[in-house]
Amino acid sequence: MTNDSRNTAARRTVRAYHEARFRGDVTTAAAQIGEVFSFRSPFITSDSPTGHLDGLDGLLGIVTGVELISELYSETEATLLYDVHTAPAVGITQHTAEHFRLHDGLITSITLIFDSAPWQAIMSAAGPSRDEAVPTV
Repeated sequence: MTNDSRNTAARRTVRAYHEARFRGDVTTAAAQIGEVFSFRSPFITSDSPTGHLDGLDGLLGIVTGVELISELYSETEATLLYDVHTAPAVGITQHTAEHFRLHDGLITSITLIFDSAPWQAIMSAAGPSRDEAVPTV
């Protein structure tokens, strides 16, 4: 397998995860994740292949669009840079970077990077949730 085909495999996996997540398709998103997995974001830390997707419906209820800006791939890593646009009542355009590590064609870790300040204000106004976490971007 050439580097280009391995990069294409990584792209296929990461894009399948990304697109499924923003469609609310947890089953397809989780199918891209390996048994050993870790997720880190400003609000959530999880080692469960689906735990970081809990609350996805809440996030998708306010998202009006996702604009992919850049994507970089290698055999074992990928990075997506995108903007998440929210409903006017929320008024956030979230600049987001997401770094993936892959092994044997599956995602083994995701680091989600974004400015959490606008979300903190929204979560404070909404009150505490059952687990004090916000939906992942």
